[in-house]
Amino acid sequence: MPRFAANLTWILQEVPMLDRFGAARALGFDAVECQFPYEHSPQELARACEDADLQFVMFNAPPGDMDAGEYGLSGLPGRESEFRDSIAMALEYSAVLKNQFIHVLAGIVPKGESREHCHDTYVENLAWAAETCQQAGVGVLIEPINTFEKPGYLTTLTSEAMDTLSRVNHSNLGIQYDFHNAQLMEGCLTRTLEENISAIRHMQIAGVPGRTPPDGGEMNYPYLFELIDRLDYQGWVGCEYRPHGSHDGATKESLGWAREFGIATEA
Repeated sequence: MPRFAANLTWILQEVPMLDRFGAARALGFDAVECQFPYEHSPQELARACEDADLQFVMFNAPPGDMDAGEYGLSGLPGRESEFRDSIAMALEYSAVLKNQFIHVLAGIVPKGESREHCHDTYVENLAWAAETCQQAGVGVLIEPINTFEKPGYLTTLTSEAMDTLSRVNHSNLGIQYDFHNAQLMEGCLTRTLEENISAIRHMQIAGVPGRTPPDGGEMNYPYLFELIDRLDYQGWVGCEYRPHGSHDGATKESLGWAREFGIATEA
C-alpha cells in the first residue's frame, strides 16, 4: 500500500505553517515534506514535527532569487560557490530535521547560455552534492519539472534525469518523480515507471490539469497506486496538490480519495 506524506507547502494552508504538522497528524499522515522551510528555524520545525510524531521526508535546497525568476542554482555556470553555500544551508536544516532527502533544483537556463553548458555544470555540482550529502547521511533528489509552469527549466523529462544520473554515477543520487509534471511533459506513465522504478526514490501526486486533488482530472490514480505497489516501490508519495480553497476544512475535504489508505477517516 502506498505511504503518503503531506506536503505542508501545498495542503493545510488553512492553518499557519507550524500548526500544519499537528493538523497533518490529526488527518492520519505519518510523514511530511515541504518545498522551502527557510522562513522558520530548523529548531522550530523540528519541534513541531516531533510533537506531532511525524517523519520529515524531504525539502528543496535554496532556489536562488525567485523574485528574479530563478528556480535552482545547480545548473547555473559561474554560480558554483553560491550553490555550495545553498547546500550547506540545507544541510544545517537536515542536521536538525533528520529528513531523508534534499531535492536539488536544476534551475532555469539563463539567457545566452547553452543547455549543454548548463548541464555540464549541473553534473559537476550534483557529483559534489551527492558526495557531500552522503557524508551527512542525506540523499539527493533531482526532479524533471514541466515547462508550462517553469519555462526554460533544465531537466524536464525522466529520460533527461536518467541521463544525468548516469553521468554523475553516484549511489546517493536518485529521481523525484512527480506524476503531475510527468503527465504534462511526457505521458506514458506506466512504461516510464516500469523502466525507471529502480532510480525513483520519492514520488509526488496531483491532478492534471491544475495541480488539483488526485481524484480529479485526467489521470487514473487508483490504477497508478496499484502499479507502484506492483513495482514494489518502498518510498513515500508526497501529496503536492492544491485543495479547492483555503477555508477551514479544505484539506480534509480534498482527501476523500485517501480514506481507503487510512487518511482523513474520522467524521
